[in-house]
Amino acid sequence: MTDVLQPLVELPGVREAADRARDALAEVHRHKVNRRGWPGTAAEAAVRAARSSSAIDGGGTELPPEGEPADPILAGALRVGQALDGEALRNLVAVWQRAPLQALARLHLLAAADLVTDPERLGRPRSASGVAERLDLLAQTVLTSSAPAPVLAAVVHGELLALRPFGSADGLVARAASRLVSVSTGLDPHSLGVPEVFWMRRRQAYLDAAEGFGAGTTDGVGGWVILCCGALEDGAREARSIADARG
Repeated sequence: MTDVLQPLVELPGVREAADRARDALAEVHRHKVNRRGWPGTAAEAAVRAARSSSAIDGGGTELPPEGEPADPILAGALRVGQALDGEALRNLVAVWQRAPLQALARLHLLAAADLVTDPERLGRPRSASGVAERLDLLAQTVLTSSAPAPVLAAVVHGELLALRPFGSADGLVARAASRLVSVSTGLDPHSLGVPEVFWMRRRQAYLDAAEGFGAGTTDGVGGWVILCCGALEDGAREARSIADARG
C-alpha cells in the first residue's frame, strides 16, 4: 500500500529538517540529568507546554496558587498537560496506538470541559460534511505511515488545525496530538521537548503556516512541516534548559 505521506518527505528541506529534530531530541534524552531524572524534566515540560498552548489560543498563562485557573482555556490546557505526563501519558499513548480517534476524543473532553455548554458535545466530532471521513483517513495514516516521526507529527497537527473536528479547543487538541505522535513513535519517548514555546513565540508565523498547510499547496504543506520540525528542534533546546536548571 502506498504511503500517502511519502511525497511530503521528498519535498525540499523536509527530510533534513526532520533529521535535525530527531537528533536534537535524542541528544536531550542523553543529558546526564535525564538519564535517571527525566520524570522531573517531563513534568516541567508538560506545564510549560500547557501554558504556551493556552497562550496560542488566547488563553491565560498565570498559574493560580491552588486549584484550577479561572481561565477556561488555560484550565483545559493544564488538564491536557496532566494527561501527557507520567502514567497518564503511558495510558493515553496505548490508546493512541490502537485507536487514535478515541485518544482525540479523550483530549477534547479534557481540553473543552469549560468551553462547551452541552456536555454531549465533548469528545464528539462535528457533524459537518467530510469531517468524519477526514478523521478516519487521519487515523489510518497514523496507524500505517512509515514517514519520519517529525513529518507525521506535523501532518497530524496541521490536519487537526485545518479540520477543526470538534469546533472548540481544536488547537489544544492538535498540539497535544502532535506530542502523542512524538512519544508513541519513540521520537521523544519521555515527552521532554517543548515545541509549544516555539509556536507561542512565533504565533503569527505559526498561524500563517497552518493556514498554508490547510490550503494544500506544495509550498504551504512543505513550509508547515519544516516549521514544525524546527519547533521540535527548538523544543529540545527548551528541554535542555530545564535539565540544566535541575542539574
